[in-house]
Amino acid sequence: MYISSFEATGYAQVADALYADRANLASARRAAQLWSADLARDPNQFDAAWKLSRVDYWLGRHASEAEGRRLFEQGIEAGRKASALQPNRPEGHFWTAANMGELAESYGMRQGIRYRSPIRQELETVLRIAPAYQAGSADRALGRWYARVPRLFGGSRRLAEEHLRASLKYDPNSTLSHLFLAELFLDDGRKDEARRELQAVIDAPPDPDWMPEDTEYKEKARKMMASLK
Repeated sequence: MYISSFEATGYAQVADALYADRANLASARRAAQLWSADLARDPNQFDAAWKLSRVDYWLGRHASEAEGRRLFEQGIEAGRKASALQPNRPEGHFWTAANMGELAESYGMRQGIRYRSPIRQELETVLRIAPAYQAGSADRALGRWYARVPRLFGGSRRLAEEHLRASLKYDPNSTLSHLFLAELFLDDGRKDEARRELQAVIDAPPDPDWMPEDTEYKEKARKMMASLK
């Protein structure tokens, strides 16, 4: 069916509005359906591809294990489509890596480790072409990568901390960067530093663009802080 440019713009605005309401998972699923339909009509829709990858990441994190894996795989496919369409834009590379990371986590260390190299490559691509994308999200994710991957396969506590601190240069109030630092410090037995990072999460002003995520991170930080007392 032919869709005019005006209608296509309208669909895009509706999908963006639905994604903004993603705390309501029904809205997020509807946004995914719209972006998926856009890609079915026109496989060259860069925005639809990377936004589908992004919403699949959110939905996958709030789904059962089996459904989550399906959504992460769909998100990887959509992210790769976006990267193929515009390889010098960061969106496709970043959300491909984000979905791969969650998929790897779902499989555990033994099976998930196979994703370590492609995740790192995608994130390093983002650092090369747009290091400030989403307030340093590539540094943030690389910090997590170095923290979670065993040293034998390239992990490094030092590099994890360096990348996480680097991400804070772009947004000193990033709840996720502070949360990842807190987890890193707790794993290393640095409880006082972990408390400071958790308090930073709790005290950070919510980002209006990432309100659902910030709400979850703050709740997690409060629970972690309570467990340290």
